[in-house]
Amino acid sequence: MSTDSRFERALARFPAAATIVYVVLVVAFAAITCSAVADILERRAAIAAATDMLEQLEGRKPLAFTNVGSADAMPTGSPFLEGPTVTVAGAALLQRVTAAVTRVGGNVLSSQVELQGTQSRAGYIGVIASCEVEQSALQQLLYDLEAGMPFLFVDQLAAQAPTPSAGEQEGRMRILLAVSGQWQGGQ
Repeated sequence: MSTDSRFERALARFPAAATIVYVVLVVAFAAITCSAVADILERRAAIAAATDMLEQLEGRKPLAFTNVGSADAMPTGSPFLEGPTVTVAGAALLQRVTAAVTRVGGNVLSSQVELQGTQSRAGYIGVIASCEVEQSALQQLLYDLEAGMPFLFVDQLAAQAPTPSAGEQEGRMRILLAVSGQWQGGQ
């Protein structure tokens, strides 16, 4: 006798047990299916959020604002530089300045983070950056730095007019930016 025929005879002898086994298997498969679908939907939401954040960080999508269209529209985020240490907050400030210069088509030639400047006692961190940008992009760069979050202040701006070479209509300006922001400490 094979095991299949024994199993069939046991199910024929106890039809209620066969029904219970069937219902338990259907419920188990339904639960597994629902769990898998929920997991897939959760992963899709996480991927969409990560893609949205990546677009914002790369500058392909404008920063999210609350009350868009109203006169008192404010950018979202913390007004202070964030980071558990002053070094991390300084790196975040440098990254913010570099991203703003890159968004307007410029490039950073050199940079220096000042963690112990004259305003450090009040909790300010500064960055001095030497950049090259197009003359038409300077206003957009300054607006991007001062209008977003965290609140940044352009303390110094020195611009050197471009020297057009033969056949070139407009060159890039060299600018020296001193930008600072307030750090609240490791909160």
